[in-house]
Amino acid sequence: MARIPDGIEERAEKLREAINRYRYLYHVEDTEEISIEALDALKHELASLEETYPALITPDSPTQRVAGKPLPGFKKVRHAISQWSFNDVFSEDELRAFHERVLKGVRAFDASASVSYSCELKIDGLKIVLTYTKGSLVTAATRGDGAVGEDVTMNVRTIESVPLTLTRPVDLIVEGEVWMGKRGLQEVNKEKKQNNEPEFANPRNAAAGSIRQLDPKVAAKRKLDTFIYDVAESSESIPDTQSEELAYLAELGFKVNKHSYVAESIDDVLSYWKRSLKEREKQDYLIDGIVVKVNARNQQNALGYTGKAPRFAVAFKFPAEQVTTIVEDIALQIGRTGILTPVAHLKPISVGGVVVSRATLHNEDQIQRLDVRVGDTVVIQRAGDVIPEVVQVVPELRPKNAKRYVFPKHVPECGGDGSVERVPGMSAWRCVAKDSAAQQRRRFQHFVGKHAFDIEGMGQKTVDLLMDEGLLTGYADIFTLTEGDLLGLEGFAELSAKNLVESIAKRKKISLDRFIIGLSIPQVGEETARDIASHFGTLEKIRRASIEELQSIDGVGGIVASSVYEWFRDKENIHALEQLLSHVAVMKGEAKAQGVLSGKTFVLTGSLPSLSREEASEMIRSRGGSVTGSVSKKTDFVVAGEEPGSKYEKAKKLNVFILDEKAFRALLGG
Repeated sequence: MARIPDGIEERAEKLREAINRYRYLYHVEDTEEISIEALDALKHELASLEETYPALITPDSPTQRVAGKPLPGFKKVRHAISQWSFNDVFSEDELRAFHERVLKGVRAFDASASVSYSCELKIDGLKIVLTYTKGSLVTAATRGDGAVGEDVTMNVRTIESVPLTLTRPVDLIVEGEVWMGKRGLQEVNKEKKQNNEPEFANPRNAAAGSIRQLDPKVAAKRKLDTFIYDVAESSESIPDTQSEELAYLAELGFKVNKHSYVAESIDDVLSYWKRSLKEREKQDYLIDGIVVKVNARNQQNALGYTGKAPRFAVAFKFPAEQVTTIVEDIALQIGRTGILTPVAHLKPISVGGVVVSRATLHNEDQIQRLDVRVGDTVVIQRAGDVIPEVVQVVPELRPKNAKRYVFPKHVPECGGDGSVERVPGMSAWRCVAKDSAAQQRRRFQHFVGKHAFDIEGMGQKTVDLLMDEGLLTGYADIFTLTEGDLLGLEGFAELSAKNLVESIAKRKKISLDRFIIGLSIPQVGEETARDIASHFGTLEKIRRASIEELQSIDGVGGIVASSVYEWFRDKENIHALEQLLSHVAVMKGEAKAQGVLSGKTFVLTGSLPSLSREEASEMIRSRGGSVTGSVSKKTDFVVAGEEPGSKYEKAKKLNVFILDEKAFRALLGG
């Protein structure tokens, strides 16, 4: 190893200090004391010294932000502090109701207490948890499910606003948001377009996609930034208020959003929200609301947490963004059971950072209610900031020749003579024929999907390819595929062909409920399939069952019973079933468990902090309960997690018991 000449080590140390100082001023304080080109020159000099004298390299050197080879995958990280999400409020009334709950909780301990709030912009990015030991960055992890996240340290190290070393040797866990600016998104998408790659839909997706790159060099090229807003744990005393906590974070070297505000009343909070709504477009980052936190830490501690969120804070969301665009066509989408869903094809328009070109119109009744016509100018919004929907028509802008939409009596894609019919008692139309190519594609995709046969490596594109090549005309064909059939097809080489054949072989023995789910029997969803399987126990008994026997199952009505009965007596279905059974062994159905939840019906909505929907469903079923997909008067409990949506609202209207995860676990018995 080359000897380090006198003065070189001191020069390297001064370069590190200078670069870190100018980095902080530029990326955190938005101050440019020297040009970015000059800063790059300092970095280049340091890198040259370290290349010549590797002993000079320190873990926190600015040159080490991008280090190491691409990762094979992300390790899981269990959070030392549980990661919560905020409950949302969408109106002034809901905000005032939150305030009343806060006052009630605080005054239970101090009858004369007043409450002030720290208000902060809610950045639409990716939550990140940073852990420091003696002032040095050790781990950066995603939120994950709140209990376990992914280790993305190598990528977060590339973000210039993240200090690798704090101003003091403190042990610390902080939380914040990684984001990409609108200008950064334009640059990334410009490069993607040049490389014929799919573009990111919005800055949040770009930030999340960049942080989850396995090669840190790719993440380093993206212009990612951060705002840190919370101290989860510190070896030093944490300040007494949230506003002081933000100042404490800035003091340690973190980038903190400067647009925070302490409100002394709830009216003050509303004023800040209105100002932020007006100013949101001026910022380079996306903002979808404000976060309102009780300012005093002792009051926060007194209020505590629910199963999923703090009682002392809420996210006061901005109204769903609405835009206008033109309906260029109304097309029909055929589902696996032949149901026709009308879809509005729109002149592409950006809504909340996402380009929208289609929106579901649900059914004929919805079209008639809105009176949507081809050529109409319509108001579009992203319901819950996710699903595009047509809110209303602007009749003043309707073309003179625009005609009312009439549901066609024939749809060529339906197969046969293309006839369609309205489903009795429903607002839906369906294909009369049951063997159209469109339906077959949907059925095969469902058959191999995760809730049915769950064949790994057989996604939508593979199903379409096999159908186009004539290798897939019935369910049984899947189980006769060989490596030779697949070799030579687009996307298949020796290894991928071998893997798919092995995946198929693993599914030649299957549970009765999954088998029924895979058959795409009209009106039969996952829960109904499980109820039927546990009631009859064998496929043969189901095939012989009368309508009365089927209808005797709790939750199976006359329409469902008739649908199952008729499906198993259709000649084409019988033939397809016999062929399938020559390759697949169906296990006996397990009797429905008995337990504390016997006879109780649950609906799950939103994301639970530490349970997947499948895990929660299994916990319910193992104790004798049932899980359905929609809320009705017969629903006993709704288990609500983060972003619960319309099911939560319907449960409130019907006075159905709503449980968070903590209450749900208590109901289960721990």
